[in-house]
Amino acid sequence: MIPLLLLLSPLALAAAGPEQVVVYRETGRFGGWPANHGIWSWGNEILVGFSAAWYKPRDPGRHQMDGDKPEEPRLARSFDGGRTWTVEAPPSLLPPAQGGRKPVPLSQPIPFTAPGFAMTIRFLNIHQGASLLYWSQDRGKTWRGPFEFPTFGQQGVAARTDYVIDGPQTATVFLTASKSNGKEGRPFACRTTDGGLTWQMLGWIGPEPSGFAIMPSSLRLGPKELLTTVRVKLDLDHNWIDAWRSTDNGRTWKAEGKVGYTGGFSGTPPHLIRLRDGRLCLTYASRNAPYPILARLSSDQGRTWSPPQTLRADAIAWDMGYVRSAQRPDGKVVTVYYYNDSRQPERFIAATLWQP
Repeated sequence: MIPLLLLLSPLALAAAGPEQVVVYRETGRFGGWPANHGIWSWGNEILVGFSAAWYKPRDPGRHQMDGDKPEEPRLARSFDGGRTWTVEAPPSLLPPAQGGRKPVPLSQPIPFTAPGFAMTIRFLNIHQGASLLYWSQDRGKTWRGPFEFPTFGQQGVAARTDYVIDGPQTATVFLTASKSNGKEGRPFACRTTDGGLTWQMLGWIGPEPSGFAIMPSSLRLGPKELLTTVRVKLDLDHNWIDAWRSTDNGRTWKAEGKVGYTGGFSGTPPHLIRLRDGRLCLTYASRNAPYPILARLSSDQGRTWSPPQTLRADAIAWDMGYVRSAQRPDGKVVTVYYYNDSRQPERFIAATLWQP
C-alpha cells in the first residue's frame, strides 16, 4: 500500500497547516523576546537568541517575571530545520552586570563575510547609554566582545540585532536612539566601511514620533535601495508596523505606509526576510485576542502585501510575540517567538514551521 504522504501533492502538504514546536520551556523561568537578540541560519542549522528571566506572578498588564532577577542570555540551536532544539548558555555573551567581560574598544576589523559569521548588538538601557557589540565566526559557539558601540551623540542607543552585510568590511546597521525628551525612541541607520572600527550615522528613519518608533527590521533590495519595517506605538492600544524605503543607501527615507497592526500593550516588533523565490516575508504578532502570530508576503519589493496569514492563535494572554524568522533550504520558514498556551504559567520560546 502506498503511504498517504506519497499521494499528497506539495499543495496538499502545505494545506496541512503549520507545525508548532517548543524551543525552550523551563519551570520557574520566563522565556522571552527573541527579537531583542537575533536569529542566524546556515542551511538547516538555525541559531536564535532569547532571554531566560525568572517567572513571578504579577498584575495581568505586566510581564509575569521577577524584575529583581537578571534576564540571562540564552541561545537555542537546531540542526534539523527547527524541529528539535538544544539550549546553550555561552559565558562569552554574559553582560558585564552578570559577570561578563567589560566592554572595550574594537581594535581589529570584524570579518563580516567570514564563514560562520554572526553578530549581535544589544542594549543595556532602553533610554540612555551605549549598546554592546559581540561577534562570532564559529556559528555562535563562542563570541568575541563585548565591544563598545557608538552613541552618535545621542542620549542613548537601544540596539536590537538588525544588520545588512555589504562586503568584507562593510555593514549597515539599524538602531533606535532616544528621542529628544530622553524617552524611546527613533530609528536610524549607520554604516561601517572598515570592519566596525569607525561608524557613520546615515540618516533618521522618519520624524521623531509622538509615541515611539523602534526595533527596525531591514533588507537590502538593490545597490542603493533599502527597506525597513518599524514597530510604532501611538498609545497603549494603537500600534502598528510602518515600512520605510531608502533609494540613496540609507541617507533619506520615504514612508511606505502601515503594513501590519500589532494590537494593544504597545504592540510587537516585525521581522522582514527575503524568501528564496524573491518574495519578501514579514512576520509579527498581534497583542489583541486571539493573540495571533502572523505573516504577510510581498511579490513587488514591499510595495503591496498579501492579507495576513495566521500561523498560530492559541495564546492565553497578550504577553507574547517578538518574532524572528529564517528560511530553510526546502523553502519552509521557521518563525520563533515567546508565548504562553496555558499548560503552565511560564512564558516559553516556541517555533512555527510553515510553508509560505
